[in-house]
Amino acid sequence: MSDNVRTYAGEHADETEQETTDDEEERLVCPECGGQLATDTEHGETVCADCGLVVEEGEIDRGPEWRAFDASEKDEKSRVGAPTTNMMHDKGLSTNIGWQDKDAYGNSLSSRQREKMQRLRTWNERFRTRDSKERNLKQALGEIDRMASALGLPDNVRETASVIYRRALDEDLLPGRSIEGVSTSSLYAAARQAGTPRSLDEIANVSRVEKDEIARTYRYIVRELKLEIKPADPESYVPRFASDLDLSEEAERRARQLLSTAKEQGVHSGKSPVGLAAAAVYAASLLTNEKVTQSEVSEVANISEVTIRNRYHELLEAEEEIAMP
Repeated sequence: MSDNVRTYAGEHADETEQETTDDEEERLVCPECGGQLATDTEHGETVCADCGLVVEEGEIDRGPEWRAFDASEKDEKSRVGAPTTNMMHDKGLSTNIGWQDKDAYGNSLSSRQREKMQRLRTWNERFRTRDSKERNLKQALGEIDRMASALGLPDNVRETASVIYRRALDEDLLPGRSIEGVSTSSLYAAARQAGTPRSLDEIANVSRVEKDEIARTYRYIVRELKLEIKPADPESYVPRFASDLDLSEEAERRARQLLSTAKEQGVHSGKSPVGLAAAAVYAASLLTNEKVTQSEVSEVANISEVTIRNRYHELLEAEEEIAMP
């Protein structure tokens, strides 16, 4: 009896294997002419290489949504998860438990689950900052992000500031200086490097340290890290001032011309670039009949009206000297 069962099972298995083999062969050959099938990945179709019959269409493209033309480009674009960033102390590689007490469907958690999640958050924070260096970085990068948001600085400036602070920490430049002072100086240097400078007064207004400490720490960091930072160009302040005052493109262009003339005449030497830019914007607004008061310019540029008046007269005198035959 057992032999009969084994024989039947064996015959049944042979029949199943035969059917599977036949199905595979049917999928590999064209049902119309028996030709070889080929996959057209560009159009998502399976076609016969001999007669051109489209056997299957609308196939799912399981590849990446980007294109790469060489091996190095492919390695750069290949990714798993969020990209790394210097703006986080762990470069964004660790997990982060959200503060919302809700599940994946948006439903509120029970009191028991909330307590459990709070304990997990606590332990997660402890594991993320295991030593003093990581705690230092976390505090400093948080300060940089807060000040950059208050000043309206873009992400590339925040990234550069984070790199500068990391270099200062690695080269042991922090002993004897506050974390806030070094992070503020790093942001000030990064903004100047990126061509989107902010005045020292603007930086001091959003910082937790005094203006003198920022200036002193900034000079120390630039010297020790050998940062290449050009003197601030007054023209780099003009677009922001003009935008805040709702001036036209013509007024902005006129302000740039005034500053360009001042550079040719050497008026800018030894003068505050912020003061020159504010005076140029004020003068340009008058020349283009867009009335703006000195008080409004002073508030936007965070500089005194006396400075604006002095630089204003100097800019117009330089303009007149150029115009004279």
